[in-house]
Amino acid sequence: MPPRRGTPRILAVARGDEPADLLIKNGHVFVPGTREWLDTDLAIADGVIAGLGPRDAHEEVDVAGAALTPAFIDAHMHLESTKLWVDEFVRAVLPRGTTAVAADPHEIANVFGIPGVAALAEAAASLPFTFGICASSCVPASPFESPGAELHTKEVAELLDLHGAIGIAEVMNFPGVINGDPEVLAKIAAAGNKRVDGHAPGLSGRMLDAYLAAGIESDHECTTLEEAIEKRRKAMWLFIRQGSASQNLAALIPTVITHGTGRVALCTDDREPDTLLGPGHMNDCVRLAVHHGVPMEDALVIATSNPAEYHHFDHLGWLAPGFQADVLAFDDLSSLEPSLVWQRGKLVARNGQLVPGAVRSAPPPSWMRQSIHLATPPGPELFRIEPPASGRANVIGIESRTLSTTHLELDLAEAGSDVARIAVVERHRETGRIGLGYVQGFGLRRGAIASTVAHDAHNCMIVGAIGPEGPKDMAIALARLVEIGGGQVAVLDGAVLAEVRLPIAGLMSDETAEHVAKEVEQLAKAARSALGVEIEAPFMQLSFLGLSVLPALRITDRGLVDVMSFKLIDVASP
Repeated sequence: MPPRRGTPRILAVARGDEPADLLIKNGHVFVPGTREWLDTDLAIADGVIAGLGPRDAHEEVDVAGAALTPAFIDAHMHLESTKLWVDEFVRAVLPRGTTAVAADPHEIANVFGIPGVAALAEAAASLPFTFGICASSCVPASPFESPGAELHTKEVAELLDLHGAIGIAEVMNFPGVINGDPEVLAKIAAAGNKRVDGHAPGLSGRMLDAYLAAGIESDHECTTLEEAIEKRRKAMWLFIRQGSASQNLAALIPTVITHGTGRVALCTDDREPDTLLGPGHMNDCVRLAVHHGVPMEDALVIATSNPAEYHHFDHLGWLAPGFQADVLAFDDLSSLEPSLVWQRGKLVARNGQLVPGAVRSAPPPSWMRQSIHLATPPGPELFRIEPPASGRANVIGIESRTLSTTHLELDLAEAGSDVARIAVVERHRETGRIGLGYVQGFGLRRGAIASTVAHDAHNCMIVGAIGPEGPKDMAIALARLVEIGGGQVAVLDGAVLAEVRLPIAGLMSDETAEHVAKEVEQLAKAARSALGVEIEAPFMQLSFLGLSVLPALRITDRGLVDVMSFKLIDVASP
């Protein structure tokens, strides 16, 4: 909960009748509304900015002309994609200046339903952070997916009414919205006056009009400038995404340069731990925006006051009287690396390091470690797929730096070794369902890679070599996932080369960000050097190949999904 505003003590400090708790002196303070920088002081009481200018205070910090800005806000992200539990995520991003996020927990909801979301919210509540949780609208994302739990209108309303959800999370079933599916429209209506986030890759024209007319307000799936401009012209909020795999900022940021910052915010969506500890979090997004020609002041607006406005974080986004004292101090603003970070007026980080004791531990409940349930033991026979009689197959095509796929029709005899096997094994309800197909673009020539991180239903996804040894290594990879309680692995000749253990729901680690980042780095290295994988972020790419609402061709435990026609299709190409 945000701190109380307008209390007698805060007003007394504002008037100068009582001393502030903290006076940050000699700051160069950024004003989002006017794009000005004011040379002034900030007086803080009870976690709230009581006023600007000199005040008596119990504690004074002289920042000697440092730039002071509101702390950063991520307009849309998934905690689970960081592979970190919430306390460790906060430890990773607070020193880089992020103190608030709008999070869609649909990953953990697909595994555990409302109990998983409630456990996440409970853990986050004890941390020095604003963790705005949205009510996941698409669990499952489509009828073609098989999650461990489902959220219908009743459950969405429960998240909004009883668990403090700040709005409706991305509505991924855009065909359902456009065609007026009663269940989908009922979830949107449940939002009332809260926000409804969108997910509308490639939508334009009348289909986009219908999507917006249903009440959708934002989108983070734009990949082209033309698409972004049309959506902005139709009053849709544009969230410019810069994740680990999907990196759209360079393509979309010209719309900010040309048309200004109105209804635009920055987001990360999905960032790996090595990215968080390397380039950073929202500070990296701001840095890249400036690098691509956006004035610093505009870049700050779309990372602070704009996301605060959209998500009704009415206490965040400004350094002004009555706002929560989430403050960043920059000795060198161009670096976008804060020298000091305050959250609710408490110093939580200095020079890129947490203040000792600033973030308490908030471990997950033990039942979250029991999440993999297979109908039969893993064996090579599960992964044998005979080429179509014609030799031609529908094949998923992937490329670096985009989560969109292409729908290829290839003659397998001529395609070469870059085509690999792909399988999705249902892991929640012991159904025994397995979807089998082919994928091109990984560059995997031998061995297998596998993951229980598989948006959004999070079944077990395995890619193996096209050769006769592929099924054996795929079976070994699956068996290892079961043994470690979930995660990601690389296997060659029956041996596990590297792994990332993710025992919390099969999605998140119980280790530090540094430990997980090292595992991620070693896993990627093994995939490249031993298996021949060429694509960037191969495990992030793998994790999205089961998401049946992203174009163009996907695979779930039920088979190949042609997203554009929104139907299951055969592996054999006509």
